[in-house]
This record gives sequence, structure tokens and C-alpha cells, in this order.
Amino acid sequence: MNALHRPEPASPAATKGLPVIDVGPLRGGDAAQKAEVAAQLRSACENRGFFYIRNHGVSKELISRVFDASEGFFDLPPETKLALDKSFSPCNRGYEPLRAQTLEAGAPPDLKESFYIGEEIGADDPRVLAGRFNTGPNQWPSGLPAFRETMDAYFAQAHELGVLIVRALAASLDLPASHFDDYLTDAASTLRLLHYPPQPPNPSPGEKGCGAHTDFGGVTLLLQDQSGGLQVRDALDESWIDAPPVADTFVVNIGDLFERWTNGRYHSTLHRVINSSGRERLSVAFFFTGNPTHLVECLPGCAAPGEAPRYAAVTVEEHLRECYRRTYA
Repeated sequence: MNALHRPEPASPAATKGLPVIDVGPLRGGDAAQKAEVAAQLRSACENRGFFYIRNHGVSKELISRVFDASEGFFDLPPETKLALDKSFSPCNRGYEPLRAQTLEAGAPPDLKESFYIGEEIGADDPRVLAGRFNTGPNQWPSGLPAFRETMDAYFAQAHELGVLIVRALAASLDLPASHFDDYLTDAASTLRLLHYPPQPPNPSPGEKGCGAHTDFGGVTLLLQDQSGGLQVRDALDESWIDAPPVADTFVVNIGDLFERWTNGRYHSTLHRVINSSGRERLSVAFFFTGNPTHLVECLPGCAAPGEAPRYAAVTVEEHLRECYRRTYA
């Protein structure tokens, strides 16, 4: 595949208004430093809902191993990958081939393939027996001895980072750090490895690597290789902003749940991928979803006096089921 021969990454100055936030103070900083991070998060979420984070605590060595393992998986023969098709999994785990999902209504199916991983939960677990959405055992490839170990290690660290960001978002909304404790209890997350072939020279009208969409859950932590292609919608002038790779950072965006919680104050922003680099593109998305049974409803202070909530109360699981139904119809 040779997706990881990487040019120099973009500098923070090239991010065109998407801020780069140092979240290091969230681990061990003093109260003033943490308040400054919260203020920067508030500004980012009230503007575009997208930002970069640095000093995130996930090691370069582990990130490199994740990309190597991901590339190794997507280089497998088609029949080997299809043996792990997520249609064989009752909890949406495993391989998804090209053009299996349509994220942008009215557009052609997405030009990407992916592999879904979640928390490893046995089939006899009470949550599985109760039919919790996206809950159960993973499918794992054979013949890639380091794959599971690498993904398990990364899943744990990314989940910990997701918890850290959610608690910081509580502070950004002037809420106690404990406000989202119920949402964080038994929180679900999904790790999705993604491979995008180059954009065809003559694509079908509207064909993209990933159609314009918002993310379903609470917070997304994204690693991308140096191929570029991620674009974020600027609602002010209805343009698309490139979100290029920046060394040693994650791209972070808030999802639909935080837009619902904040009554639209924090933006779950449209974004898409067009891989015009001429080479393969890999990315690694970690979707921090939260407790499936948690009820998401307008937070205190997020609706103006006399203003009705824009969104009906919904559980995390109800919201996700509808999102999957819509994009996999």
C-alpha cells in the first residue's frame, strides 16, 4: 500500500483558524492553567467544533505501531478481510468494504474501507444479553500477531484521553468536573481504522472518500497520515477549510451529543474527506460515545430564558441506532 511514506506535516500556522490547544495542563496543571485550557476549548467549540490537541499523552511509538498494524490489515487479500465482514458480527465489529456506507445523503457511497473495534465484551456479559447496541466481542484477523495487542493498547489510551477531554468540556461549560460522571460510567467507544484509495481521476458526481457528515457521538479523536484530505465546513461563508496533518497532534471534534446537550451552542460540524493526494490515505478515528443508557438533554444554562430546547431528550443508544439506520440504509 505504501501509505505511510510521509511528507513533512503542516505547521500549526497552516490550520486556517482551527486552533491547536495544549492539553498538557489537564494532567497535573494548576487551577489557572486548567481554566485556560477550558476557555480555549469553549472558544473552539462555539466557533467550529474542530481543533487540534498537543501534549495529549499518547506516545509516538504507539501511534506509529497503530498505523503500521492498520496498513498491514488493509494490505491483506480481499477474501481474508471479507472473512471478518462486520455483517457476521451482531455488534458491528469487523471489516467494512469499499462503498458500504453513505454518510452524505444523495451522494454516492463513500470511497473508503474500514475496520471496527470496540471494547472486548464476552457474549455472556449482561450488557450483551440485554441487547446493548454495538456491545460484544470483536473479530480479530489471524496472521497479524501484533495487531490485537497494538489495538488494545491504543484503545485503552485513547479512551482515557476521551474521558479527560469530556471532563474538560464540562469545565468549559462552567459545570462541575463530575457533571458527566453518569455518561462516563460504562462508556462505550469505537475505534475505526480507515483506508482511502486515491480519488479517481473521473469520479462519479459527488463521489468522495467520505461524504459530508457530522459525527454521531460525544467526542472524536482523529489520527491522520500525511496525505491530507480532511475538510471542515465553515458555516459563516459556506466554504470548506482544510484540516491538514500537524505533527504530534490529534484532530478533535465534538459530535452530535454535545450539540444536543448545549442546545446548539457547541457545534457538531460537517466534515468530509477528498483524497486528492494521488496516494493511499490512512486515518484512525476514535469515537468516544458514552454510556448507552445515558439520557442526553439540554444542559443547565444552555437555553436562553424562555427558549425551548431545540432537541428532544434521547438516550445515547437511541441516537446511535438512528444514525446507523440512516447511513447504512
